[in-house]
Amino acid sequence: MLCSLWMFLAYAESLLLQRPPFVTLVRSLNFNEKCKITPSIKKTMPFPLDFIEACLGLYCGKTLLFKNGSTEIYGECGVCPRGQRTNAQKYCQPCTESPELYDWLYLGFMAMLPLVLHWFFIEWYSGKKSSSALFQHITALFECSMAAIITLLVSDPVGVLYIRSCRVLMLSDWYTMLYNPSPDYVTTVHCTHEAVYPLYTIVFIYYAFCLVLMMLLRPLLVKKIACGLGKSDRFKSIYAALYFFPILTVLQAVGGGLLYYAFPYIILVLSLVTLAVYMSASEIENCYDLLVRKKRLIVLFSHWLLHAYGIISISRVDKLEQDLPLLALVPTPALFYLFTAKFTEPSRILSEGANGH
Repeated sequence: MLCSLWMFLAYAESLLLQRPPFVTLVRSLNFNEKCKITPSIKKTMPFPLDFIEACLGLYCGKTLLFKNGSTEIYGECGVCPRGQRTNAQKYCQPCTESPELYDWLYLGFMAMLPLVLHWFFIEWYSGKKSSSALFQHITALFECSMAAIITLLVSDPVGVLYIRSCRVLMLSDWYTMLYNPSPDYVTTVHCTHEAVYPLYTIVFIYYAFCLVLMMLLRPLLVKKIACGLGKSDRFKSIYAALYFFPILTVLQAVGGGLLYYAFPYIILVLSLVTLAVYMSASEIENCYDLLVRKKRLIVLFSHWLLHAYGIISISRVDKLEQDLPLLALVPTPALFYLFTAKFTEPSRILSEGANGH
């Protein structure tokens, strides 16, 4: 009888003060210890028993303390350990799934960012006549490749090129720190953990290894082979990396969840823009201009690979027979540019304007 009265008072208090039921009562009276829930009491409850026993917040869960056969004992609601996330019943469960194709494509995109920036600044600061650019490009590729391999080897499970992960369900999974519950609007229950394990932290580990390998290998290489550059220009590509790595780290920390959903479109837009800028700056107006230099073909094929990567990321290749024909669109932007470049040549536009056409 007393327990039923306590339930009614707590429910009335929650309606008057707009608080979750049983928050104050459970804490002050240790409801689970003082009241033994019987079928007769359960019928008198103004709300389901599951509401009392469930954890508050989206990402608070009960950690498994002891397991003996079919007997499982869970602790109080709180933050889940690293490598676990809450299920629908608010229990912390280990991440045992394999990453989906889209997850690997996201990790590949985050791994490509420092490599592309390395290549850009190496090309920018090496000069047109420098023979060291190729060796620096190869070194940057080696650094990022080794960093990716080492990152996979040190991730769980350790020693194999394989990772186990938790499936991404929604955008809020990337920002669990924003969903810490405050039951009494005073005390905050901190349940922040990596619900998308390890997609969030593995990028930071990869960037750290990239930076360490760059500092170990690149200065020695540049000092040996970059003889055609002045002493002030020789290490500028390395200095640039010391700037863009912190920027990439902050970008992942703040916008990791947004990048996860937007990276296919970012790849497509940026690859289209950079290809158009490059072909315009190189004064490429026909197919012959492309074949004159091998470097132009390399740049073109690299952009085509990025186009294909973006298309595959968007389609996720759910239906292979329907999605693969989309790859035929990869050369379309370059062909469109070559067919329409002669109509937009500035000299032709100016001459026609001067003639009054």
